[in-house]
Amino acid sequence: MTDRRTFVGFASAALLGVAAPVAAQQATKVWRIGYLGKASRPPDGAPPAPLRRALQALGYVEGKDVVFEGRWADVRSERLPGLAAELVALKVDLLFCLGSEAATAAKQATATIPIVVVNAGDVVETGLIASLARPGGNVTGVNDQSAVLSAKRLELLKELVPAAARIAVLWNANDRAMTLRYREIERAAQALRVRIDPLGVNEPDDFDTALSAMDRARPDALMMVTDALTVLNRQRVLDYAAKNRIPAMYEYGSLVEAGGLMSYGGNMEENLKLAAEYVSRIIKGAKPGDLPVEQPNRYFLVINLKTAKALGLTIPQSLQLRADQVIQ
Repeated sequence: MTDRRTFVGFASAALLGVAAPVAAQQATKVWRIGYLGKASRPPDGAPPAPLRRALQALGYVEGKDVVFEGRWADVRSERLPGLAAELVALKVDLLFCLGSEAATAAKQATATIPIVVVNAGDVVETGLIASLARPGGNVTGVNDQSAVLSAKRLELLKELVPAAARIAVLWNANDRAMTLRYREIERAAQALRVRIDPLGVNEPDDFDTALSAMDRARPDALMMVTDALTVLNRQRVLDYAAKNRIPAMYEYGSLVEAGGLMSYGGNMEENLKLAAEYVSRIIKGAKPGDLPVEQPNRYFLVINLKTAKALGLTIPQSLQLRADQVIQ
């Protein structure tokens, strides 16, 4: 006969025997995050530092709680499907995608692994998700307000250069999300009665053709849509605009800090921080299809006064007062 004390001891041991492995499994679970981007592999072979810092700030220790498997396409779109398939074959727990083409390749590669996207354009228009409120499927992340932002950038450029009648737009015509952004600029131009000169590029060699087109028909101003291809060739565009004294609008402040005239858009570091929160929520058990897609928290107007002076432009006081950052 088993007395009560013996029974309690056996029962406690049994419970501990069940609970201990579960607790140990939770404590030792290391999330493998597959990072997929179209850009070139960075020297350190690691995903963007702001993303890793944001996850660390949320309590995830790299190497202990999360590890990364990174794949970069070196600005070759055709490589993305194969790289996405590699990450899926590695059985990563989550895919983190930077850019529309990377996100599309990941979605085509898996319908089950959670996917978090950032800088992927309008994720509803490109078909990555069903709706912002309820994405459905396995994709969630941060959305770009392409229509609003494209119109606003054109308005700001027109405010800076009121006489501008012809504005060239440089964009990656291979990227559907960037082409949608270009279409929004076209629509905004109709309302502002501005003519748009389309300069679509598909690969680095196309920049020679685009710049030559501006040599033949000089625009009054320039807009550049930002993706991995245009960022890779940004210095050529910055140098061309400076040499030919063409006012240019960009999407991110980093291009203005590098010598560009003006930008209006989200902050990449802030966007990656926001995306890191999605990663954390999925790690904690949330389903991506149930996580509403968010917009960037803020948009920033950045103006480079030194560049304006070199171009012979005077920045209106109204624009300077509205700027979030003015580079002297």
